[in-house]
Amino acid sequence: MSHILLSLRGITKQYGATQVLHGINLDIMKGEIISLLGVNGAGKTTLSSIIATLHPPTAGDIMWHDSSIYNDITRYRLKLGYCPQRPNLFPNLTLEQNLLFAGRLYGLNDAEILPRVAKLIKQFELEKYLQQKADVLSGGYKQRFMIARSLIHQPDFIILDEPTVGLDPHIRRQLWSMIKELKESGITVLLTTHYLDEAEKLSDRVCILEQGRIRLIDTPEHLMADFKQNNLEDVFIALMKATNHA
Repeated sequence: MSHILLSLRGITKQYGATQVLHGINLDIMKGEIISLLGVNGAGKTTLSSIIATLHPPTAGDIMWHDSSIYNDITRYRLKLGYCPQRPNLFPNLTLEQNLLFAGRLYGLNDAEILPRVAKLIKQFELEKYLQQKADVLSGGYKQRFMIARSLIHQPDFIILDEPTVGLDPHIRRQLWSMIKELKESGITVLLTTHYLDEAEKLSDRVCILEQGRIRLIDTPEHLMADFKQNNLEDVFIALMKATNHA
């Protein structure tokens, strides 16, 4: 039986007179990969940034183990990993130094950090770049490293914001395997993506946002069956057509 890891209750976000999110209610289950989908402006980035505590909601709450994350936001952040869409590595530090810095930022001492660095470097096949700076990395290896860095403190939950955008198809597939391994290790993954094939292959459930509201939440398989389509991309197109004709 699945357990709720995170519960969003009535999450609203307003910027001036513009309301971006309208009372989002969403349960994220422990150990799942859940994808946020939607056209540009649907609210995916805003919602994921609120869950990542980069921005506060205008109204609503997020519950973690039956307690609001805002009661002890530091404790919540220690259990959360965040991989932004754009690499934000320190260019003057080696990859090893970037990892050490990240570990210390989470309050780990060297005795805790060094084994983690060794494990992550091996897991993401970054050994030959360890003493080099980030500018030597290709786009795919930068994303590998960004995911590795977000795992330095052994989070229970990780947010991946467009982790494969702009990458070659074979590099994307390599990262898909790594994301699946995160789930297999017990980590809950929230994925925002524009790639419908990515969401279809990786997700236990997808959450489709439309104009700041949840339109549908279901498994890719159920959605394809309900809409009588062979893939999630065709489901999404059918859904958008229905919206435009409504």
